[in-house]
Amino acid sequence: MLIGVPKEIKNNEHRVAMTPSSVREVVHHGHSVLVETNAGTGIGESDAAYLAAGASIAAAASDVFAQAEMIVKVKEPQAVERAMLRPGQVLFTFLHLAPDPQQTRDLVDSGATCIAYETVGSARGGLPLLAPMSAVAGRMSVQAGAHCLEKSQGGRGMLPGGIPGVEPARVVILGGGMVGRHAASMALGLGADVWLLDRSMDVLNDLWAQFGHSIKTLYSTRENVEQQVLAAEMVIGSVLLPGAAAPKLVTAEMVRRMQPGSVVVDVAIDQGGCFETSRPTTHTEPTYVVDEVVHYCVANMPGAVPRTSTLALNNATLPYVLLLADKGYRQALLEDPYFLAGLNVHKGHVTQKQVAEVLGYPHKAPAEALSA
Repeated sequence: MLIGVPKEIKNNEHRVAMTPSSVREVVHHGHSVLVETNAGTGIGESDAAYLAAGASIAAAASDVFAQAEMIVKVKEPQAVERAMLRPGQVLFTFLHLAPDPQQTRDLVDSGATCIAYETVGSARGGLPLLAPMSAVAGRMSVQAGAHCLEKSQGGRGMLPGGIPGVEPARVVILGGGMVGRHAASMALGLGADVWLLDRSMDVLNDLWAQFGHSIKTLYSTRENVEQQVLAAEMVIGSVLLPGAAAPKLVTAEMVRRMQPGSVVVDVAIDQGGCFETSRPTTHTEPTYVVDEVVHYCVANMPGAVPRTSTLALNNATLPYVLLLADKGYRQALLEDPYFLAGLNVHKGHVTQKQVAEVLGYPHKAPAEALSA
């Protein structure tokens, strides 16, 4: 199979879908890789490194899309990239379709087979291809929030951990999944007063076992969310419903009543965000202010640390890239129901149930779509 790796073009996105090391593995399996020139410069990898690993270099993204049987990316394809997809081509990347009707329409119209990292499951539970980026985003959320708390950034002017004799900031984390767990680890490491809310007692028990009495946990109800949001200096939104739009846990009215200079970090912004006042931002202009509350809603947070993020992502995605290349997408997906869950769009059909429901498309089961 000929696998194409275009250079990412989303604002301040420096990650790359395959490292030279991953290319070498794929080539060892008898496949070919076509990498757009300078695709790896954001992580410090030159075209020469890709050539040494066995890849060919393309002068432009159009060459990659025109020739490759499978396109492997990091972020969702931008409009100019979606226009280059063709029937029968495989796209393997993050998609986040539920809050993005235009992307969904373009992918349906393309006739391509689109597999989303974020909905691939695992027999062990969880989302193995989303997990590494969730870990990075969770850790970054606290770094970003701490910076936003500085007075020069519009924040309240607090050090998250305080110092002896001065109280720390209260950091409230909504959701105890991979993002929330890593956010809690970072916030506790800074010495913040950390509160985490989740609707799963299993999750809360696991967090108690991991962090002990240093973390305060609460069952997530509307009342508890409201009380904690209003008391917080920093709120991190990390709620995920696989494939679906994020629930709006924090209303505009709650934000209006928050302490002036407090900060919200919406890690769920890729799926529409869990604050009513959230809107996507970029690394160039990461924040805005609503009712004296600083909002950090960067839609590709891990892109700020592209080397760490790329290596982590490749560790997770490489086995699946090899499965698709070695077996072909149909066999690879049909043999593994958890991998099959990653199929979002196929030959003009929406195969991800939550996306179909949210955006009003008829749903076609993945196995049925592949067997047609």
